[in-house]
Amino acid sequence: MTGRGPGPDGIALEARGLRKAFGGVQAVDGCSFAVPRGKICGLIGPNGSGKTTTFNLLTGLAQPDEGQVLHDGVDIAGLRPHLVFRRGITRTFQITRVFREMTVLENMLSVIGLAVPDRVARERAEELIALVKLGHLRGEYGGRLSYGQQKLLEFARALMTDPEVILLDEPAAGVNRTLLQHLLEQIHRLQEAGKTILIVEHDMNVIMNHCERIFVMDYGVKIAEGAPAEIQADDRVIEAYFGRRRRTGAVHAA
Repeated sequence: MTGRGPGPDGIALEARGLRKAFGGVQAVDGCSFAVPRGKICGLIGPNGSGKTTTFNLLTGLAQPDEGQVLHDGVDIAGLRPHLVFRRGITRTFQITRVFREMTVLENMLSVIGLAVPDRVARERAEELIALVKLGHLRGEYGGRLSYGQQKLLEFARALMTDPEVILLDEPAAGVNRTLLQHLLEQIHRLQEAGKTILIVEHDMNVIMNHCERIFVMDYGVKIAEGAPAEIQADDRVIEAYFGRRRRTGAVHAA
């Protein structure tokens, strides 16, 4: 997928005043943040804070009741997922969505259109399968992989079209420490290649040690934004995670 020109002020993806309600529950309530181009950023918050709904709004899986999603200065809010995908924005899911009755290789090729020559697509797929250390399972069915292996397959599949913006939903969940370290190394290599990465993650080691900027949500609202050291010391973040009686604490990586 060919690159696009830089967005306004070096912003790759921006949420402006996003709101989304489900029945009487306001899942996202006026959330705004801007993801800098070429950076690794984190989106964190307590359970039920609206992180996954925000990801769905950014990638077309849900339509906002109000607000904008800007990519390269264009409002893409409400676009269907395949149209968001064509703009160079891709994502993984908290609960994996691999094709269980397809092999690892077939899963990889499933995202490539007919415009890509078969040989080129297969070479790309094989390269990415090796990247996440699943080469020995290339002929195995997706449904037979462990949960952690499915996460790695989904990550590799998200890279098949060489996207510009990559949204990762809980990439560390279910992945063993050795493979996680390898995955994090690949994320940094993607950044070095100019990609923009936004990560939703509960593992604070991943967030605090690998993200340059962090956005914190609570009750559907962005309550804080900054570098890891700023977030660890922010009273609003401490209160959101630990409650009003823990004001002297901090959000630490273990």
